[in-house]
Amino acid sequence: MSASVSVPAYFPSPTVSGFHLGPLTIHFYALCIMLGIAVAVWITARRWRQRGGRPGEAIDISLWAVPFGIVGGRIYHVITDPELYFLPGKNPWNAFAIWDGGLGIWGAVALGAVGVWIGCRRAGASFLGFADAVAPGVLAAQGIGRWGNWFNNELYGDPTTLPWGLQIHQMDLSTGRAVTDAAGNPVVLGYFQPTFLYESIWCLVTAAAIIWLDRKVRLGAGSVLALYVAVYTAGRFVFELMRSDYANLILGLRVNTWVSGLLFIAAVVAFLLTFRRPRSQARPEEASAPAVE
Repeated sequence: MSASVSVPAYFPSPTVSGFHLGPLTIHFYALCIMLGIAVAVWITARRWRQRGGRPGEAIDISLWAVPFGIVGGRIYHVITDPELYFLPGKNPWNAFAIWDGGLGIWGAVALGAVGVWIGCRRAGASFLGFADAVAPGVLAAQGIGRWGNWFNNELYGDPTTLPWGLQIHQMDLSTGRAVTDAAGNPVVLGYFQPTFLYESIWCLVTAAAIIWLDRKVRLGAGSVLALYVAVYTAGRFVFELMRSDYANLILGLRVNTWVSGLLFIAAVVAFLLTFRRPRSQARPEEASAPAVE
């Protein structure tokens, strides 16, 4: 889309994706991820204590889950988009450049679950209880982390003239700044559907809804985790259909569209099978005991 297209209003994007602090380059994408993780740990700690967890225990378990999750998220991204790093002319070392964007949520969840299992086993805690406690926090972290894509000028949909159309600049990832024209003005590629914003709002709203529902209905063991997967994949399925950035396709649909659809079906079935169970607790032997509120 040409930069000359006129729109009545638009949602601006930054022209820089980081800043320098001495010899270090601080990337806003990384800061958004870190803020999301901090919020997720805070939410999890509160919910874990409500399930009878010990003070500081949620942080101890998270110290295993977070690094495993980051590594898993990056591995998933690189596996599903290998041509970004390994085709002729590409730099394979960029596969490690997480700050440039690229964390696959399902890799993060899968390997993060391994970290949770290790942490729970060391603490003698319930894996399923922690999974139910952490699920809304993960949703909130995803909603906050999506703002890292805003700084990178990525994850947008089709061109639009809506008042909240997202202004996208041509970014130079090597400098972390927008490319400029002969007059020194940032080059604008166009105005697009802000799918990153839609997903962020969806994650934050549904995270709050799950927390509220779990307090009112006291969902059964495992059902909070299943509900998280169901509501997130429902939204992600729609957002993937809206996105216009590059992605590998299977039968004309993006890989993550297929993954979201299949996981949604599995999560709905899991929720229906688990929501009537007793509520999950911090210790397996406390499964039948009342929760600490």
